[in-house]
Amino acid sequence: MIRQRTLKSIVQATGVGLHGGRKVTLLLRPAAPDTGIVFHRVDLDPPLSMPADPYAVCDTRMCSGLEKDGQKVGTVEHLMSALAGLGIDNLHVEVDAPEIPILDGSSGPFVFLLQSAGIEEQPAAKKFLRVTKAVEYREGDKWVRLEPYDGFRLTFSIVFDHPAIDATSTSVTIDFAEHSYVRDVARARTFGFMQDVDMMRAHGLALGGSMDNAIVMDEYRVLNADGLRYADEFVKHKVLDAIGDLYLCGHPLLAAYSAHKAGHALNNQILRVLLEDASAWEIVTFDDKAPSAVEHQFAAAALAV
Repeated sequence: MIRQRTLKSIVQATGVGLHGGRKVTLLLRPAAPDTGIVFHRVDLDPPLSMPADPYAVCDTRMCSGLEKDGQKVGTVEHLMSALAGLGIDNLHVEVDAPEIPILDGSSGPFVFLLQSAGIEEQPAAKKFLRVTKAVEYREGDKWVRLEPYDGFRLTFSIVFDHPAIDATSTSVTIDFAEHSYVRDVARARTFGFMQDVDMMRAHGLALGGSMDNAIVMDEYRVLNADGLRYADEFVKHKVLDAIGDLYLCGHPLLAAYSAHKAGHALNNQILRVLLEDASAWEIVTFDDKAPSAVEHQFAAAALAV
């Protein structure tokens, strides 16, 4: 049986919010089977709880944010990506600000936190959301698609018309029957352009952004002294984001995801299209024998901790 997972112990980190620029303390606590991922704004009186839910996504300008009763938890996608990558089903996420800290702009530090706390299996079967029929969402030349697949595979392509990005691979396929989330995806950082900084800050975005938590480019080149972590880091970060955005459905997906020029908004829309067609998905568990691709994915995640 493939079992649900949570943490063995509590772990805490402090960082800055990418968009708000505020100091944030993040605390991750184990949760009982079938709890799911639940965010808690502990700076509010009384504290407010927000379960991961694609219908709670309220702000997709450069991040995925959740909202309930007029209160928000923003920039959840990198943490959600790490949780999906390590197969964590149940967790309480406490923050004392309206945003998850950005840390280094990837999910790598979240992977380290989760590994430091330890991961334990729970006496309940992991529930997968299996796509049974292809669904698609388009906006102009941007599109995203989910198709049936015995495993989890993501194919992404980007177009930015920028020398630094065009010099790298602008398309990638990650299949977790073959690739490791920790090795191949987790360290890819978010990225942005110097010429957009004033506009973003005028709209209350990227107030905490720096070269410590993003790849920053001028009109021609990457400005970070340490360069890129992967030869295809830009498109791999889009895959990292997509993994986190899709995990807001509350279960690991068994599906093939493909996208062109998509972002947080389209990732959220494809989940809504999927969930609103009851013939396109089902919840499954593997009490006996899982497909080999699924077994490999979660065995690899177990070895990573």
